Amino acid sequence: MELEGKRVRLLPISHHRTDSANIVRWRNQTYVRNRFIDRRLLTLQSHEQWLKTMVDSGRAVQFMIYIKAENKPIGSVYLKNIDHDNEKAEYGIFIGEEAYLHQGFGQETAKIILAYAFEELHLHKIYLRVFAWNQPAVCCYKRAGFQEEACLQDEVKIENQYHNIILMSAFSSI
Repeated sequence: MELEGKRVRLLPISHHRTDSANIVRWRNQTYVRNRFIDRRLLTLQSHEQWLKTMVDSGRAVQFMIYIKAENKPIGSVYLKNIDHDNEKAEYGIFIGEEAYLHQGFGQETAKIILAYAFEELHLHKIYLRVFAWNQPAVCCYKRAGFQEEACLQDEVKIENQYHNIILMSAFSSI
């Protein structure tokens, strides 16, 4: 299933090596990794395992983000830990092509995924976790429809330093 917005197109991730190679390359860049809670380096093998255990099993959906005008992949967005009993899932995104940051592509992508989650997957709540210091991301998520639920103090320890995490959620209008 292809999802489209004004400037971006979301295509389901494939097992094609090109998608995985892009994901690994993007995800291992310092500016991307430093914004993830899990900062371990990603390998082709670990990403293929994610596809098999999460995406193929239906516990996650993942899309490649394409710029429509250029037909160029620039990142990825996903819903993981899909819980149909409680009608919720966790949201994640990264723009892997640094030249495309801060241009609204992430916000547009978030709006598309929220519509998909609520209308197609019939979920009620989409949540995410973001470092409190990452205010550009927090602002982007708010513009896309997420709201702050809580600030988790000293939630994550990285290199002997504790970080606060903001829990944000978006809800269906049902």
